Amino acid sequence: MVGQSPLGPGGDRPVLLEPFVHQVGGHTSMLSYDEHTVCKPLVWQELSFYESLPLAMRQFTPQYKGIVSVHLKKDSLGNLALLASPGLGQPEGCGRRDSAGDAAVALWHRRRWMSSTEHGTARRSHSQATRACRDSCPGKVLLRTDLQHHSDSLLEDANGNQPERKSYNPWGLHCHRQHLNRISSKHSENKLHQFLLLENVVSKYSFPCILDLKMGTRQHGDDASEEKKARHMRKCEQSTSASLGVRICGMQVYQADTGHFLCKDKYFGRRLSPEGFRQALRQFLCSGNQLRTELLEPIILRLKALLAVIRKQSSYRFYSSSLLIIYDGQEHKDSTAALDHHLPFPKAHGTNPSRIDVRMIDFAHTTFRGSKSDPAPYDGPDHGYIFGLENLIKILQNFSEGK
Repeated sequence: MVGQSPLGPGGDRPVLLEPFVHQVGGHTSMLSYDEHTVCKPLVWQELSFYESLPLAMRQFTPQYKGIVSVHLKKDSLGNLALLASPGLGQPEGCGRRDSAGDAAVALWHRRRWMSSTEHGTARRSHSQATRACRDSCPGKVLLRTDLQHHSDSLLEDANGNQPERKSYNPWGLHCHRQHLNRISSKHSENKLHQFLLLENVVSKYSFPCILDLKMGTRQHGDDASEEKKARHMRKCEQSTSASLGVRICGMQVYQADTGHFLCKDKYFGRRLSPEGFRQALRQFLCSGNQLRTELLEPIILRLKALLAVIRKQSSYRFYSSSLLIIYDGQEHKDSTAALDHHLPFPKAHGTNPSRIDVRMIDFAHTTFRGSKSDPAPYDGPDHGYIFGLENLIKILQNFSEGK
């Protein structure tokens, strides 16, 4: 059966896609479909990964929710927007789903509008951030055809410092502008583009602190040109990807003392030495008032669980994929109030008082035996990815031991 996309709240009514205000890394535009769902341009290799996802890995990846058709829309003033059309049929070849997958999407669709009170705090927080994004970047500026760049980029000042942000991370807006510019220059308004629908893994957090880590010692896919291959190899050699098997691709950290988000982008991460990486990782775990030491054990346990799963995935190579580490910047005085009853994975030791999450994302260049791109299969697990995970765990354990 051809993969189907869920319907919006108004049946076939188009859904206006907005920039995802908590995108901290990557170059592909992430957009908000609804409060608990994001979408991104479809890449066949990534779709193949989600449709063949091993059961053991599902707790470490966003839930795949289907495919939706998207088109560009320009109003009388020349403002551009992207509209999702849930009711449109998918083109031939959009991936096959088994009955269990269809049932899962149907169940998600039924639940999606079931409760207006579920995750109320997170919903209000996200709406506030979206409004702040709109206030800071009015629609006519953000969506105008010429896509002018304003001062909300993550450009550094003369001293190499990057600014704090009150309510949103500007990286997502930067990616969105580039995406609109690209598709508006190449395609007509009626051209349909296919997007993946994925779980918004930060929707349950009031002030999501997010670390985007590019994992592994190799970043280019098997299909990369010689020029692209050389470029990615150079980036790895000149960054902590070679020495540690992991580099920072972006982050945002809520600073409780100022009420702002501290944001860093991929250019910041590329310049870090191994010691600089350690300092940045410590900064990610600092609320502005103090180091969030209570986060260390849950994150380490979660990473060890992921490491055990990756070691068993023979033939998989997660080239250019990222790992998100997420926690809530809102510190809870009473640990029982922080228990998260909606996590899609078993809690370590039965509790998760710090509300942390660890998720793998971005699988456009992931390859495995049986992949639809039909590459030459690899044997054994992804040792570059394992190397990065082991070093990450080791650094966090040193923090835990006061080193």
